[in-house]
Amino acid sequence: MRIVIAEDQVLLREGLKMLFVDGGHEVVATFGDTDGLLAAVTSYRPDLVVADIRMPPGFGDEGARAAQAVKSAHPEIGVLLLSQHIETHHVVELVSLGGFGYLLKDRVLDVGEFLASAERVARGGSALDPQVVAGLVARRGAGDPLAMLTDRERDVLELMAEGLTNSGIAKRLYLSERTVEAHVRHVFTKLSLPETEDGHRRVLAVLTHLSATPDRGR
Repeated sequence: MRIVIAEDQVLLREGLKMLFVDGGHEVVATFGDTDGLLAAVTSYRPDLVVADIRMPPGFGDEGARAAQAVKSAHPEIGVLLLSQHIETHHVVELVSLGGFGYLLKDRVLDVGEFLASAERVARGGSALDPQVVAGLVARRGAGDPLAMLTDRERDVLELMAEGLTNSGIAKRLYLSERTVEAHVRHVFTKLSLPETEDGHRRVLAVLTHLSATPDRGR
């Protein structure tokens, strides 16, 4: 992969660069803020952009807005957002574009899994942090269709929303693929979602359903 990194923390920025280089990838540019990021992407045409959500000068959602600009101008380029906090405001809109991931920074410590997620995003897939997915699930109130899911079906749902295939889910949960396929069918049936083997469409369908009802109490 050819990668552009935007991260204001110098140690993390350099650490990410070394991690990708050690993994056999090429980091073509790094930034401490989002200024010039879109221009660099247009110039270098990387396979993947990795950016912090909270960036200078406001440390709000500058990284997420930059991600939207990148995907709008270059939808074929993968974008992986990193954050120390769970922020779901931009998730559904960005994942609907494909080639999008959102991970908490702690996930970087699991180098193998992190690189696999980054590569999946660069190929046009999705990679969503399980805590982010769990946060979306938790926002749904009592009486919601999710209440009909068993604990195992919820596990499968969260891994589906991370972008894992049935084979990947089976390995993560130490189940057979046939068992996972059965759980997936039950999830789709109970949530009234169209069944498909396309990983991105599965993620989009799940997230769209989870975000369809506004937060309770708002």
